[in-house]
Parts: sequence; structure tokens; C-alpha cells
Amino acid sequence: MFIRSERLFLRPGWPEDWEELLGGIADEAVVRNLAQAPWPYTADDARNFLRQSRDPRCPHFLVTLPTSAAPAGIIGGIGLMHGEAGVELGYWIAPDHWGQGYATEATRAVLGLARTLGHRRVSAGPFTDNPASTRVLRKVGFRPTGEVRACYSRARGRTVPTAIHAIDLGEPGSCDGGDDGVPAMRAA
Repeated sequence: MFIRSERLFLRPGWPEDWEELLGGIADEAVVRNLAQAPWPYTADDARNFLRQSRDPRCPHFLVTLPTSAAPAGIIGGIGLMHGEAGVELGYWIAPDHWGQGYATEATRAVLGLARTLGHRRVSAGPFTDNPASTRVLRKVGFRPTGEVRACYSRARGRTVPTAIHAIDLGEPGSCDGGDDGVPAMRAA
């Protein structure tokens, strides 16, 4: 499965991507905000991540930045997974690409696909000390549920509070959304 947005190309990861994946994610500033990624993040971690089987209703993508002058470079990752509250969203962007709206754009694209796949509600749990992820979620329509959960962070080696956010996607439909190209969604 592939998704093309205005500036990004989201695609599955392949075993040969391990070095480029490692180059983007092996930064403590990135993995400290992810629940499952260890620190330090090693070549074996990248290889194992790319070998994992995926539920077709909860796809994972590498976020790439295609250009006409060079092959598409990996700048992040995003995916859906089964969690405590149903389907959950997780993502990361390499530090060299922070602050450029890529996380927001990739999230919008994956939410459109989630709606097409029949998911009615998606949640996300950014760590409470990660306001940048909270801002991304708010921009695309997630709203805080008021629930704060303790989540174990492998990179930090301890539990960290997460503020649960959710979005209701409505009825399944086209991933292209409405007339304006934005999926019809509302805050949960």
C-alpha cells in the first residue's frame, strides 16, 4: 500500500531500507518520544522493525520526500496499530525535517486511509512532555479525551504519562475525502 500526498510519498518499508531507516531514527531526541523504540537504536533494531509482519488494516509506512533530482529519502515513519483504546496512530520525523509540516501532512494522509479501511475512531497518546506531537494532532482534528495513561518507554526505560487524544472519522468512504480533499472527520 502506498499513499501520495502533496509533498510526501508514504510507502512500506523493505529490508534494504535498514541503513536509511537507522540514519533517520537513531537519534535520542526521536526515540525518547516513541513507546516501542529502544535507545540506543541499532542496526539490528532497524532490520527487525522492517521484518515485522503487519496487519493490512493497520499499515505502517516510511515517510519519504521524493524529489526529481534524487531517490525518495526516508524522513520518518507513521502507522496504525492495535492498542488499548482500539486503533492508535504513531509517527516520528527525523530532526532535520522538524518544523516543516511533514508530520501533519503524513497524519492527514494516514487518517484518510484509516477511514477508507473502515476505522471509525483513531486515538494517539503523545507523551505529556512532547508538546510538538500534541500540536500536530490538534492541527488535524484530534482532541484530548481527558485521559492520562502511564506508558512504558523502552528508550527511557520507565513509564511516562501520555495524554490520550482521539478523532472520530465517521463513516467509511473514499480516502480522497470530500470536495476539498480533506476527509470528513470530527473531534472525538
